[in-house]
Amino acid sequence: MPPASDEEIASAFESIAIEAGRAAYVLFKRGCKVEHKADASPVTEADRAAEDIIQRGLAGHLPDIQVVAEEAVAEGVMPSDLGDEFILVDALDGTREFVGGRGDFTVNIALVRNSVPVIGAVYAPVRGWLFVGRPGLAEKVVLDEAFQVASRHRVHVRESGDALDILASHSHKDAETEHLISAMKVGKVHTVGSSLKFCLLAAGEADIYPRCGPTMQWDTAAGDAVLRAAGGTTSTLDGAPLVYGYREGSGSSRLANPGFIARGGAAKSN
Repeated sequence: MPPASDEEIASAFESIAIEAGRAAYVLFKRGCKVEHKADASPVTEADRAAEDIIQRGLAGHLPDIQVVAEEAVAEGVMPSDLGDEFILVDALDGTREFVGGRGDFTVNIALVRNSVPVIGAVYAPVRGWLFVGRPGLAEKVVLDEAFQVASRHRVHVRESGDALDILASHSHKDAETEHLISAMKVGKVHTVGSSLKFCLLAAGEADIYPRCGPTMQWDTAAGDAVLRAAGGTTSTLDGAPLVYGYREGSGSSRLANPGFIARGGAAKSN
């Protein structure tokens, strides 16, 4: 059987993310028990239910590609070697948003190829927004109350002006990021939860998302793939492209990100 094309992978990610997001949305409305992992971060029934749906969906569509999923890693399940191509899953990014009754949580699935996130799906079920990116194409999909596609259109980053519209984390503010922002010419600062920050950059609704606080690769890969597909970039604080894959260390720390800056388009030329 020939390997799946990028279009086929993106389509599979889209359908799986919608199914997982629907399950998470039901639990968001109904309410569910909150527990805490060893690192004191919250985890809910929705995290686990959505991840189970994603794992089963990926096993059916893409059985030959390694999957690294947040809750599985928390239980000590990590591939020994990722290879040149692997999938990163954060079934519920923004668990604090979810627990706090805010609708910015997202379902995230990304394919990393040669250390670069190339295909991604980010679904925010409360907002009814799904962003999908693959090489050469980034789209915003709007879903109706029945979780059916109501509309779809291509998105692209915008050129930035002199003053930057900046995206910052709603739940994870840190002094280093605040210091970084203070050195910029700021238009507005918008606080948004989860990986939606990457997607708003991709859709041309803001200019830059700086982040110095801790993140994991599954937090960023899907949104980063959408942003890159829309013409944006994500780099480390020293300007190198942000890359994905195991780093030095042990356990989940091997998947920690350094500080980064995600950007939309370049500044307008005079």
